[in-house]
Parts: sequence; C-alpha cells; structure tokens
Amino acid sequence: MPELPEVETTRRYIAPYVTGKRVERVIVRAASLRRPIPPELTAKLPGRTVRAVERRGKYLLLRCDKGTVILHLGMSGHLRIVPADTPPEKHDHLDIVLSGGLSLRFNDPRRFGLALWTDSDPMQHPLLAGLGPEPLEKGFDGACLYRKSRSRLVAAKQFIMNSRIVAGVGNIYANEALFRAGIHPAKAAGRLSRPQCELLADAVREVLLASIAEGGTSIRDFSLGEEKPGYFALRLNVYGRSGEPCPSCGAPIQQARQGGRATYFCRQCQK
Repeated sequence: MPELPEVETTRRYIAPYVTGKRVERVIVRAASLRRPIPPELTAKLPGRTVRAVERRGKYLLLRCDKGTVILHLGMSGHLRIVPADTPPEKHDHLDIVLSGGLSLRFNDPRRFGLALWTDSDPMQHPLLAGLGPEPLEKGFDGACLYRKSRSRLVAAKQFIMNSRIVAGVGNIYANEALFRAGIHPAKAAGRLSRPQCELLADAVREVLLASIAEGGTSIRDFSLGEEKPGYFALRLNVYGRSGEPCPSCGAPIQQARQGGRATYFCRQCQK
C-alpha cells in the first residue's frame, strides 16, 4: 500500500504538471472504486483550474478555484502524467484531462482507491476531519504522543498507526520508527515514558523524511509511467528482514503479527 512518503512523492511529481492548469474534461472508465466516483466529479470539475496540490495524511487534494478533488491511492493505485491521447491500459479508471495536452491518469488494479469531489472545505470532509496531526508539521511531537497515550492499553505499533493519533504512519514506517526509538512494538502505549514518546516522535519524523528524500519505498517516473525500485527500501533496518542480523546488535530480527500486519523487531534493542 502506498504510504505517506509515496503519497508525498506523488504530490511533488504531479504538482508541476497540474498546478495552474484548467481541467478540460473528466473521463471515467470504471466508477466502482472503494466508493463510486460521484457524478459531481464529471459535472463540476471541467472548467475549473487547479490552484494547488496538497497532501493530508495519505490523501491528495487537488484544490481548484472552486471545489476540491480528494484522491486516495488505496492498496495499489498510482497516478501518472501522460499525453491526453495515450491509449488507456488495463485498470486506468480515471483521466483528468488538462489544458496543454496532458492528463492526470489514475490506475488502480485492486480498486481500493478513491476519487471524490467536495464543494466545501475538504478538511471538514468526513474522511479528513478526524485525522490527527501531520507527523512532519508543528503539532506533532513527544508531548502530543505522551498526552494521547495515557491509559491506552493498545500496543505501541497500533497506537502510532492510528490515523486519529497521527496522520499517515503506515506499517513499514511504524516498524522502522519503533526500531530507531528502541521501543518494542507490543509495549502498551500507556506505558511509554515521556522520554520514549520524545524518541518515538523524532524517529517517526526522521524515517519519513529519509524516505521522502529517497523517493519512498517505491518510486515512479510519473511523466513516463515507469516503475523503479525505491532506494529507501534498500536501507530498511527491520522491515522485511526476518531472521537477518540486527544492524545494531547482530541478533536475528524477529517477525510477528499485530493487527493482521507483519511486525519486525529486535528483541535485544527494543524494550
């Protein structure tokens, strides 16, 4: 699943192509995504100009002069910038055709993504209104985590993956942040000390920034649609490394299941 760094990488790649462009038309080839693409998207988006491309958690926002497109990549979705006359491929469900001859094309093999329209403040949309602070912005720090963790019995990993606690921290980066902070993923959030919360907040920020700087764990050339391996995937300390030596102490990395997700950790380094 695309995580926050991949979504931020997507935002940075598509923004220069779509910002300031007028939407000529919207082509919907398959409306049945996680939620059906609403008719408002095809009725109201043409004629609008995209003023900015923003991110909130794992959601992308195409802010227009009037109204906003809310996009989510789901489990397997991705966006490409292609010439408007490029023949669609399998799973190319949506085209936003822009002035200047390019299209923003949404491909989603598993159809768990979203493409929605709102005339109102998108931050008040039900999908966004309950999100916690952005991990890369002011408002997210150790004090925030410590305050929200009191009396919580949920495991530390599930705690930081809760989008109401902090927006956009997915499985890969939760594993990596907990390793950096030296915190066992199964430790109850309510047992985290203030210094541990400080370490964890810093670790979340550091691992996300490092991944964004290297293009996420999977990057794409959005102007050509060519998928390439992400460089950060080569530098993961624990995720996907079950049985391999811990980069800090040499003990074998352990694997477990938490909340239906694979969890990776070092018994020696994480307490």
